[in-house]
Amino acid sequence: MLCFIYKSSKKPELYLYVPEKDNFSNVDELLFTAFGTPEFVMELELTPNRKLARADTEKVMTNLKNKGYFVQMPPVTFNAPKKIQ
Repeated sequence: MLCFIYKSSKKPELYLYVPEKDNFSNVDELLFTAFGTPEFVMELELTPNRKLARADTEKVMTNLKNKGYFVQMPPVTFNAPKKIQ
């Protein structure tokens, strides 16, 4: 399955995968507004055996088929509390 990946102009490390280049017609309007201007990153062939760095390939493929898009959220970071002396 071929997909096209875009990064958000508003939020670092937020990515949008779509099955057709420059076709965002299936993306929820609120999400698209929050995403900002999509900046093309790459075209990628997805297969069940292909590993992705921050997303489950099967979940991406399922969302592309059923919803017409997949959103990869930024990684969650944890800030440990500072020690009080």
